[in-house]
Amino acid sequence: MSMITVGHQNSENIEIYYEDHGSGAPVVLIHGYPLNGQSWEKQERVLLQAGYRVITYDRRGFGKSSQPTVGYDYDTFTADLRTLLDQLQLDDVVLVGFSMGTGEVTRYLGKYGSNRVRKAVLLGAIPPFLLKTDDNPEGVDRSVFDQIKAAVVKDRPAYFKDFLDNFYNVDTYAGTRISDQAWQNSFNVAVAASAYAAYACVDTWLTDFRADLPKIDVPVLLVHGNADRILPYEATAARLPRLIKDLEFVTVEGGPHNIAWTHSDEVNTALLDFLHR
Repeated sequence: MSMITVGHQNSENIEIYYEDHGSGAPVVLIHGYPLNGQSWEKQERVLLQAGYRVITYDRRGFGKSSQPTVGYDYDTFTADLRTLLDQLQLDDVVLVGFSMGTGEVTRYLGKYGSNRVRKAVLLGAIPPFLLKTDDNPEGVDRSVFDQIKAAVVKDRPAYFKDFLDNFYNVDTYAGTRISDQAWQNSFNVAVAASAYAAYACVDTWLTDFRADLPKIDVPVLLVHGNADRILPYEATAARLPRLIKDLEFVTVEGGPHNIAWTHSDEVNTALLDFLHR
């Protein structure tokens, strides 16, 4: 397996699993919670066919990467991404994030700049700031996240069942855009992830990215479903056009959270058009 060491916990290395396929201009795909790099299969295929080099990796705690009990914050996640870019000596790269992965893209550009980055793509975006506060009235009440953490602790598999039903809007798209087998595959991946990470990552969803967004100086594509039940459209994507300088915004009508799977044709068309320019 292809692994890079990104840190240590006690006597063990913390390693990130990655896959590196194809040739040409590099595209790094950063997955969402609670999946892994293989969740990009519908995008990887078309990107490879279009002549891109495609790199996927599993966030710490997920997939084949190490499952430590440290480092579940966006500064660490972004440092992991930077180590991957350094290790593979990637330049002129396109960073593509889905859900939690949009946090890595945003924080990377805010913290490290765009020296190695040509463009960025946000699918199902978590920025700008999900938590409702006095200066962020458009956010979501903290009690919602407290309830999520309580549900993870009480019965993690049951929580993932409810989460994935809303991840795909199963009541709307079961049997058409999401099969029972594809849903089950996502469930299998989710429950195989670190139980600690499943809980700890909830707090990372409350990261404030508002200071990072004005620092983004590369073209950005934003694609978000307006029926997203995980990261509500009005609290996230709808706010970004006034916060990112060079932004192309595609709304997927009726799209749930994981539009990369349920609406892959629309996502792939927008992605390839954006990359080809």
